[in-house]
Amino acid sequence: MAKPAYEVYQNQSMNTASPGELTLKLYNGCLKFIKLAKEGIENKDFELKNTNIQKSQRIIQELMITLDPSYEITNEMLPLYEYIHHRLMEANVNNDIKALEEAAEFVAEFRDAWKQVLLINRKAQYGEGGKA
Repeated sequence: MAKPAYEVYQNQSMNTASPGELTLKLYNGCLKFIKLAKEGIENKDFELKNTNIQKSQRIIQELMITLDPSYEITNEMLPLYEYIHHRLMEANVNNDIKALEEAAEFVAEFRDAWKQVLLINRKAQYGEGGKA
């Protein structure tokens, strides 16, 4: 049985992405799951909420364990990731939309900063156009 074209594309996209692009995908996925969890709370679909908060937590955990302790910024990022993880846990236990929104704000800020890093690196690697 053939795989749907979108699934093939997604797999190929993940297999060919750079580590920086994969990190960006993690941030975007985390934001998507937080949004779905918020919809779950709003619609009293607690299974949807729980499943998507857990997915968000796993992404944050992955980001935490992939931090390189040899960089000074790790000491600043780790407590923020821990805080996001804690807020996600509170959101899940208490059906707290505000906690979800706060977590999403932090993740969006990390994502936006990461996008800038990728853009700067591309420009440095390929020149002003940012593409090969």
